[in-house]
Amino acid sequence: MAAVQAAYPGYSDLTNYISDLGNTATSPWHDVFNVSIVILGVLSFVGILLAWESFPRGGSRAVGLLLLMAASLGAIGVGLYPENVNGTVHGIASFVVFGPGGLALVVLGAGFRRAVGWRWLAAPSVVLGLIDLVALAYFAPTQVNNTTWDPGLIERFVVFPILIWGLLVAAQLLRGARSGAPATGAISG
Repeated sequence: MAAVQAAYPGYSDLTNYISDLGNTATSPWHDVFNVSIVILGVLSFVGILLAWESFPRGGSRAVGLLLLMAASLGAIGVGLYPENVNGTVHGIASFVVFGPGGLALVVLGAGFRRAVGWRWLAAPSVVLGLIDLVALAYFAPTQVNNTTWDPGLIERFVVFPILIWGLLVAAQLLRGARSGAPATGAISG
């Protein structure tokens, strides 16, 4: 995002949508952005499959990770269908990232609170998921008639919690790998 933003004349984090970076008519490096979003979606999907057993067992794992897999597929759609090429598909794909992504964080956070080694991530997961969902609740209705106050800023409150959460989970997974802890998160009684 940062590289494409730097090449985009007049781009503003406050007023431009993130997807403007992939707009084939206005973004000078739209291919870089769109390919990177597709790669993000593919790697997220594969990463979830590979790390599945490392997450704490239980219903929240299945529901949360399936929601994140749906969000990953949505990211692929965002990159394949830029906003100016097929706005309808792009919009649907974006909301498949936004909604399931935020909900997944809340669901997984609820499961983390009882899991040995994952408890520290319970509250941040729920808080980040709620930030996403509250921002989305404000953002989504305003898209019908384009009345969002600083749409770029609000959209970042929808997207960035999911990305931040991904970094926190990566740290947790690396921590578990370095400590030699079992791959599955044990649930305490």
